[in-house]
Amino acid sequence: MNDTPVIQTRALCKHYGRKIAIDQLDLTIGRGSIHAIVGANGAGKSTLFRILLGFLPASSGEAFILGRDCRALTPADRARIGFVNEDHTLPGWMTVDAITAMHRRLYPSWSQLAFDETIGHYHVLGTQKIAQLSRGERAGVNLALTLAQQPELLVFDEPTLGLDVVAKRAFLETLLYSNATRDCTVVYCSHQMEEIERVADNLIIMERGALRHMSPPDDFRARVCAWVADIPFRGPDPRLVPGLLEAQRIDGLHHYLVLDQGDDFADFLRACGARTVHAMPVSLDRAVNGFLAKHHAMPHAA
Repeated sequence: MNDTPVIQTRALCKHYGRKIAIDQLDLTIGRGSIHAIVGANGAGKSTLFRILLGFLPASSGEAFILGRDCRALTPADRARIGFVNEDHTLPGWMTVDAITAMHRRLYPSWSQLAFDETIGHYHVLGTQKIAQLSRGERAGVNLALTLAQQPELLVFDEPTLGLDVVAKRAFLETLLYSNATRDCTVVYCSHQMEEIERVADNLIIMERGALRHMSPPDDFRARVCAWVADIPFRGPDPRLVPGLLEAQRIDGLHHYLVLDQGDDFADFLRACGARTVHAMPVSLDRAVNGFLAKHHAMPHAA
């Protein structure tokens, strides 16, 4: 079995003048499963994809995709990689049948079965021009063309952005259950945490061009907990709260979002004067947003 990582970067940097888009990034993504890359706008996700796909040169460091140097990808290398972004850009003047025939000629590994299986989730006629399709239908055609290519690696950059609920569901159902995705690795970038919770086996968090965290989503979410404390006076200095990600005071109650704190956090709150304390699990969305917010200015003590 080939154990070469599908993606590997070493001290990768990308600068735009004084702005740092990728900052000494060391990232290794192994083969198999669905890997979700998340982060706020400006985290460097799209820049990373452009470097990996050979569309953009790095300022320094190294980047490899499917074991190939990203600076020297050949057409044969690119045929092993499927890329779908949020624009779903296809030639508007071509019909679905014409663009399908063109892709069939371009890719020797073309699977008509994979194409038919995927396009069946969408109500698209072969005689329709791309320009006549809705955004969701274009996304479906784009996905069908990409899966029929039978790539070893699928890269999705915000693929459901702007899609309605029905189109988004069709896209995700195809990704999760299509036979065409079972033998390839998927790298999925999205701001929609409900999508990440549903599809991802591995969560990768980037911030300001650097890798901040990598683990299964459920493992990461379990590390973050919300606590509500009834403290009848001024709460503890936020700088002294262990593992603090966020602190708020709502309707007289102190709310704390903390990382890697066990039941002894309740003892800390009681020592600070809390009359009652309650712990609650959090969603992946809140856990990720709180984790990213921890590098921002800490709130003042209430």
